[in-house]
Amino acid sequence: MTEPPVVAAGRAPKPARFYKADRYSADESVGYLMRRVLSGMAQATDSRLEPHGLTNAQWVPLFKLRIGAAVTVAELARECQADAGSMTRMLDRLEAKGLCRRVRSTADRRVVNIELTQEGEKAADKVTPAIAEVLNSYLAGFTRAEWDTLKDLLRRMLGNADAVRQSNPVRDVR
Repeated sequence: MTEPPVVAAGRAPKPARFYKADRYSADESVGYLMRRVLSGMAQATDSRLEPHGLTNAQWVPLFKLRIGAAVTVAELARECQADAGSMTRMLDRLEAKGLCRRVRSTADRRVVNIELTQEGEKAADKVTPAIAEVLNSYLAGFTRAEWDTLKDLLRRMLGNADAVRQSNPVRDVR
């Protein structure tokens, strides 16, 4: 694959001109197609994890805890792209199932750490096989080169999104 163009730090690349407002069709929208794929993957993963008593909303935080992406409630909420209130309610449900426990930090009483229980670790260990199975089923018929290209293209889109965010910081409107 060719190298993406180098963009100066903090400057967004020049926008493409693929879409026109007067000819826009959701069926041809990259965003719409990605959303459909992601939605289908989430549903398929839910189906595979349902026998283990896990929903999409539950397996994501368990997975994040298992891989060490977060150890506090605040970190987990950020990692799961959830607000603190919804994360607290989710943790209530996970604790009720015996999958995790909240432990107040001894160094800073304001900080609440989260630990997986032994049952939580077992449940979290079911997640990656389910995800791998779903992803592989969605990639049926792709060659390794096509898979690599798809990942490269998605990374380029993410890089463009980061550059756009950096060049258009949110302004304080007070």
